[in-house]
Amino acid sequence: MPEMPEVQGLVDFLGARAVGLTITRASVSAVSALKTFDPAVTVLAGSRVESVARHGKFLDLTLASETESQLHFIFHLAKAGWLRWYDALPATLIRPGKSPIAMRIAFDDGSGFDLTEAGTKKSLAAYVARDPADVPGIARLGPDPLDPSFTRDAFAALLDGRRTQIKGLLRDQGVIAGIGNAYSDEILHAARMSPYASAGGLDDADVTRLYDAMQTTLRDAVTAASGRPPADLKDAKRRGMQVHARRGEACPVCGDTVRSVFFADRSLEYCPTCQTGGKPLADRRLSRLLK
Repeated sequence: MPEMPEVQGLVDFLGARAVGLTITRASVSAVSALKTFDPAVTVLAGSRVESVARHGKFLDLTLASETESQLHFIFHLAKAGWLRWYDALPATLIRPGKSPIAMRIAFDDGSGFDLTEAGTKKSLAAYVARDPADVPGIARLGPDPLDPSFTRDAFAALLDGRRTQIKGLLRDQGVIAGIGNAYSDEILHAARMSPYASAGGLDDADVTRLYDAMQTTLRDAVTAASGRPPADLKDAKRRGMQVHARRGEACPVCGDTVRSVFFADRSLEYCPTCQTGGKPLADRRLSRLLK
């Protein structure tokens, strides 16, 4: 799943390529991907890209439109979605249901991009909106962890009194925007903290260590993604991972074997020596440390 660093990489890429271009065609090949009907998707044609921004994991193209005073094309790539950019958009027609392409955006200079989604579970979502706040997922977002106002004390206030496990809290978009399964694994490894630690039970030193790990991990990942074309972002993300998706490999910090805990639709990865006092976690959803 693309998370905040990769989405920011896409924002930077589109900001450099698409701003100033006019959309000539917006084709929808997966009807389930388009979540809005007013404004209609047809109003995208003839609109000029003014800026590109990010809200958590949502990517937002602000458009100048002749028919709307304010217009945004917003999309969320979900678990298996991606953006495929073309300097020269293919002339091949998209056959609904016959390809992974959910939407195609064409620009007046001949370039454009596809929104694609692999697999059978279709979660990619696109919106045409007058205001980003009209998109329910954006309206519910918590603070961005790299916003200057998100200080260590602001983070501590979010944790205070919460009895949830810290892994789940970091992934909760209503608490903190933009962090998903991969970077929560990386942050917790960098902080040397168990994914099952209680958020409200962290002491001041724990909070500071976790906050610093979050800032460093995300800023380094954003820097690594900056300037890369979309085709390179996934591999860059994988190369930067210390424990996520590295089950069975040696921890780069201590050399212990990276372990996994599997859930219905995902897994988490961690290092026992670095994070759980050397004890493996039981492989079930509500497990605690094995005794």
